[in-house]
Amino acid sequence: MSFPLIFERSRKGRRGLKLVKAVPKAEDLIPKEHLREAPPRLPEVDELTLVRHYTGLSRRQVGVDTTFYPLGSCTMKYNPKLHEEAARLFADLHPYQDPRTAQGALRLMWELGEYLKALTGMDAITLEPAAGAHGELTGILIIRAYHEDRGEGRTRRVVLVPDSAHGSNPATASMAGYQVREIPSGPEGEVDLEALKRELGPHVAALMLTNPNTLGLFERRILEISRLCKEAGVQLYYDGANLNAIMGWARPGDMGFDVVHLNLHKTFTVPHGGGGPGSGPVGVKAHLAPYLPVPLVERGEEGFYLDFDRPKSIGRVRSFYGNFLALVRAWAYIRTLGLEGLKKAAALAVLNARYLKELLKEKGYRVPYDGPSMHEFVAQPPEGFRALDLAKGLLELGFHPPTVYFPLIVKEALMVEPTETEAKETLEAFAEAMGELLEKPKEWLENAPYSTPVRRLDELRANKHPKLTYFDEG
Repeated sequence: MSFPLIFERSRKGRRGLKLVKAVPKAEDLIPKEHLREAPPRLPEVDELTLVRHYTGLSRRQVGVDTTFYPLGSCTMKYNPKLHEEAARLFADLHPYQDPRTAQGALRLMWELGEYLKALTGMDAITLEPAAGAHGELTGILIIRAYHEDRGEGRTRRVVLVPDSAHGSNPATASMAGYQVREIPSGPEGEVDLEALKRELGPHVAALMLTNPNTLGLFERRILEISRLCKEAGVQLYYDGANLNAIMGWARPGDMGFDVVHLNLHKTFTVPHGGGGPGSGPVGVKAHLAPYLPVPLVERGEEGFYLDFDRPKSIGRVRSFYGNFLALVRAWAYIRTLGLEGLKKAAALAVLNARYLKELLKEKGYRVPYDGPSMHEFVAQPPEGFRALDLAKGLLELGFHPPTVYFPLIVKEALMVEPTETEAKETLEAFAEAMGELLEKPKEWLENAPYSTPVRRLDELRANKHPKLTYFDEG
């Protein structure tokens, strides 16, 4: 069944609301040079049509509220509705108001920063970055400022990343002006220590790591890696995408990391996906604290305030102070669970992943790096099956597929992360569906899905020739 665009439902002269006469005209408020020459081509529909259109759209969408969403590396965990109520309490807050009138909001940010510092082992933190990749860029710019301040900015021009790293890691380093060099994984899926030793030196600014890594494995030699970096004057950067596996159990700061970014929209149940908003706080050790973005939330004798007096700061990285309502949700999550609750959530995330991995192995799937999995794992289908076909087949069976073809070091990769919030029955049903796919005829898999709102799309064409606007030829 086709689903018309809102523009296709438009009929000239129809209205869903009528503005009261008291609303001033645009020309009375905005200078003429900033006004449109013609009205925008907005759809004209009545209220009932509008409500039915967007309600219908919502029923066609897939998310954690509607189905199991095992996207490895993305941590699509459930977002408690209590957090939405907490965020709504601040709906009338305005970013331009006097900080003295927003003490509750500033206190919440300060407390959240203290919680995150305690969980990561960092000495100082900024809540400003808008998302994980933005936090990465902020962290690398802090490292760059540190080296420049020490007179090593021109010599330390290389950032090292593992071959299993998130794609944003090398992209971030490149954006910050660095050369990127890849460190291979060893046979067990962890960083090849000998290869790392060959690359370290006075030309290296930082090593970016995720721990657990994107294969779902904990880097057991992290303390050795940290020692080697320290001896070479290299800053160790922690990509916090996988903190969900270790929160409350292990701290990046204790492992020797100098910088950490966190994904509140992954680890701390802030809604994730759909383009945002996310939140990517960055914590640092004391020697990097002077370079944090301005302003920082500080507590003084007269209350909480925004500190702009930071001469070595890299400057602002976000308008105002980040995505504040995302911070409220993360604060509510931490306060609701407490340390023991966070530890239990991490333990359940690991338990669910290990259980599901064993179920899939029983169904015939392979796990090329089959060490002790943390919160996620990377599987392969049997020889002759394509990950893409299995992903499309899962849609037909009512499940959102896992991440496919990542990390790149695993052929036909299926990256699965069940999160801590899924029930045992859900994991078993997903495993049954994965097993059922291996029994389907090849032709069925190659043409799935069949009953979804749209059939199999041409992803290559969609990337090369995207249609980003709707043009009404009438």
